[in-house]
Amino acid sequence: MKTKQTEAVWKALDNLRIELPSWGFANTGTRFGKFIQLAAASTIEEKFSDAAQVHAVTGACPTMALHVQWDLPNGSQDAGKVKELAKKHGVKPGSINPNVFQDQEYKYGSLGNPDESIRRKALTHILDCVRIAETLNCRDISPWFADGSNYPGTQSIRKRIGYFEEGLKEVHGALRPRQRLLVEYKPFEPAFYHTDIADWGMALLLARAAGPQAYVLVDTGHHYQAQNIEQIVAWLLHQKMIGGFHFNDRRYADDDLTLGSIDPYQV
Repeated sequence: MKTKQTEAVWKALDNLRIELPSWGFANTGTRFGKFIQLAAASTIEEKFSDAAQVHAVTGACPTMALHVQWDLPNGSQDAGKVKELAKKHGVKPGSINPNVFQDQEYKYGSLGNPDESIRRKALTHILDCVRIAETLNCRDISPWFADGSNYPGTQSIRKRIGYFEEGLKEVHGALRPRQRLLVEYKPFEPAFYHTDIADWGMALLLARAAGPQAYVLVDTGHHYQAQNIEQIVAWLLHQKMIGGFHFNDRRYADDDLTLGSIDPYQV
C-alpha cells in the first residue's frame, strides 16, 4: 500500500539527475598502480561517448563532470572542442574540477602552501577554471584540496586557515551570478597528521567566509569509520549549505567502491 511519503520518494527519484565523472570512464587504480582495461576511455571524446551510453540506458545522467587538467589540458583553448563533443553526444558539461594536487609544486599544498608564489599558481588555475565554466555554461566549480601535513610542527595550521580564507574569497569574487563554489572536505589522505579541510565544519566555515555563492560538497567516502553521514547531511540541509554529493561507498578509507555495495541502508 502506498503512502504519501513513499509516493513523494518515488517522485523525487523520478526527477533525480546524476552527474557522471569523466574520470570514472578512464583507467583508475590505487597508489600501488593500476590494472589496464581495454575498454577504458583514453580521450575526452571517448569519455563523452561512454557517458552518452549511460544516459541512453538510464535517462538520468544528462551531464558529465570535467577535470580540467585531464580533460582540457590546454585550458580555455579546448573549450570549443568540448562544446562540439557535448552537442554530438547529447551530454552537457557539468561541474568543472580544477587540479591543484598533481603538480610537484603542490608537495606542501596549494591554497594552503606557505609559499606565496605557489598559492598564486593554484589561484590562477582555479580562476581560469571559473572562466572555462562560464564558457561552457557550467554552474559549479568544484576544487578538491589535498593540502595538509604529515608531521606535527612542520606547518602552521592557523596560518594555513588564513591562506584558505583569502584564496577562496578571491575565487568567490570571480564567480558569475549563476555560478557556485563547492568546498569539499576529507579527513585524511594524502596528508596524515592534519588536512586543511578535514570535515564538514571546516568546509562550512570556509564556504561562509568565501561568500553567499559557496556551499559544501559531501563525498560519502570522505569520512571516518562509523561516522553518521546522514546527520551531517541533515545539518547542512538545515543550514541551506549543501552544494552537492560525490556518491561512493567505503569500508576503511576513501575506497571509492560502488554506492550501496557496503552500506545499502545508508543510501
